[in-house]
Amino acid sequence: MGSDVQVACCTRMIRSPQAQSSQRAQITMHATPTVQVENERVIVTKWTFAPGADTGDHVHGHDYVVVPLTTGKLRLVEPTGTRDVELTAGGSYARLTGVAHNVININDFEFSFVEIELK
Repeated sequence: MGSDVQVACCTRMIRSPQAQSSQRAQITMHATPTVQVENERVIVTKWTFAPGADTGDHVHGHDYVVVPLTTGKLRLVEPTGTRDVELTAGGSYARLTGVAHNVININDFEFSFVEIELK
C-alpha cells in the first residue's frame, strides 16, 4: 500500500497505475457520487450504488453524517475486517474523521444515501 496517496477529503484514495490495474481486475463497478452542495462549511454528496458497486477504499478526511435513502444492507471492508450493516431509509448516523473502509452494495437492487461532510 506504499504506492497509495490519500486525498485530503473523503472521496477516494488515488492509486498508482499498477494498483489501479490490479483493482480493476477485481472490481468492475463503482458507486456514483453526485456532489449536491459544496461550500466553506459542508460537502453534501448523494451516493448511488448499482448492485455490487463499491466506493473504493477511502479514508474520511472530515466528520460526516450519512442519511440512507434506501433500506438494505451494505458491506463494509475495514482494516479490522469485513461486516455487513443494515441501514434504514431516513435512519441517519454520524462518524468522525479518519474512518477507513470500502462500502459495497450487497443488495440485488440500487442503494443510495446522502453523505454530509462537515468541514
